[in-house]
Formats: sequence, C-alpha cells, structure tokens
Amino acid sequence: MILASLASSPRRLVTVGLVAWLVAACAVPTSPPTPSATPLPSIPAPAPAYTLGPTAGDCPTSAPPPMAAGATATVTMTTNFGTIVIKVEGTFGPNAAGTFTALARCGYYNNVLFHRVVKGFVVQGGDGQYARLPNYDPDKFGKGGPSWTITDDPVTTPYKRGTVAIANLGTANTGSSQFFIVLSDTAWTSTTPKTYSIFGTVTQGMDVVDKMALVPLGGEPATANDPQDQPVQPIVITGTTVTNP
Repeated sequence: MILASLASSPRRLVTVGLVAWLVAACAVPTSPPTPSATPLPSIPAPAPAYTLGPTAGDCPTSAPPPMAAGATATVTMTTNFGTIVIKVEGTFGPNAAGTFTALARCGYYNNVLFHRVVKGFVVQGGDGQYARLPNYDPDKFGKGGPSWTITDDPVTTPYKRGTVAIANLGTANTGSSQFFIVLSDTAWTSTTPKTYSIFGTVTQGMDVVDKMALVPLGGEPATANDPQDQPVQPIVITGTTVTNP
C-alpha cells in the first residue's frame, strides 16, 4: 500500500529463485525503473514465526494503542542486505508509531519480503499476510496485512530521504502493517499526496536501503499508474528488535 490508486487486479507471480514478479497492494507514483545486475545476498534461515493472540508478546488482533507524543523507540531491522535502524517518534504520528512498534516487537515482520521498489522514490514492504516466506501467495502478493486498520495521523513534517511512513490504499484510514522508506529528498513534489502517516526516520542503514533499490524489477508492462516495480530477486526482513528509547 502506498501512493496513488489501488492495483486493479491481482498479477500472477513468475518465480525467479525464491521470488519474482511481486504484486503490490497499491500503486506508487511512476518513476521508470532501471534494472540492475547487482548480486543479491543469500537469504538466512527463517526467523521464528509470529503468533496472534492475547498472550503477552503475541501480535495484536486489533489496532495497537498510539505512542505518546514525545515517546520514542528504536527499531533495528535486519535484512538479507544488511541492517536498518529506525527511530520511531510518537510526535510524528502516534497511531502509525504505535502500530509499527507493536508489530516489530512481536515479530510480525519476520520473513516478510519487500514487494515494491520505485527507484529514486521509495521501497515498500510489510505485507505479513501474503508476502511472508516460505508461503507467500502468488495471486495476492503485496495486497495484505492485518484484519484491522488505523486512523490516519496528520502529516506535520516533510517526506525526505530516510522518512518512514505507513502505506495505505489511497483512501482515509486504510493503513496497517505496510510501510515505505523514502529514497530521496526530492521524491515528494507539490502534487504528490501527503496523506501517509509519518512515524520515523532511518538513522543508520540508508546505504542498505539504497542497495535494495538497485535490484532488478519486473512485472506486467508498465502503465502510468502501474509501473514495473516488483523486485525479481528477494529482499527479505529477517528479524526486528525494539528498544526504548
């Protein structure tokens, strides 16, 4: 989920290694991809699966409580490309910050693939419903998330390189687990929607994110609202930890 319109129909997955033409939940602003032959790091053994339920440590079955204004958390996300450290701030977007932190803490993002790359713009992941190894769904890849959604937070700070925000379906209050990382200070223009709740900033590992943005891309023929933005090589979250502050 992220900017512009919802993808109109599921797209078939053609397997290349572990993953190939990955389908995303919502379209992003167009930015013609340039495939790269950058070698992909190997994928480590899967992390433990997450669980849903009322027990302490289980993943939430309804929208998590918001993070208090002024509160912060550090989410360290390991991937097969390297480690990304995200500073989460309740002041930016309490609902988005509370949700991302809760899902990171319970292991929801373990083994989840990044399903969308728009070069020079964003990388996107977080579909724990259909994009989780080893049982990803080729017909719905990148179109899922928890059964609940969160209320949008007002956007009070610019989208810039390293900004992390919750993706949505292009309509109000439809975000949940999917998130994106902005690649460039100039990615957002005056006409780009500013309705995606910001909750954090990458403080370490933007070089890792940049490497992710170099993977070859594929999919159906690109259109104005549906670019070829699915990685044809796997980019996987191998684990997350949360510390306070």
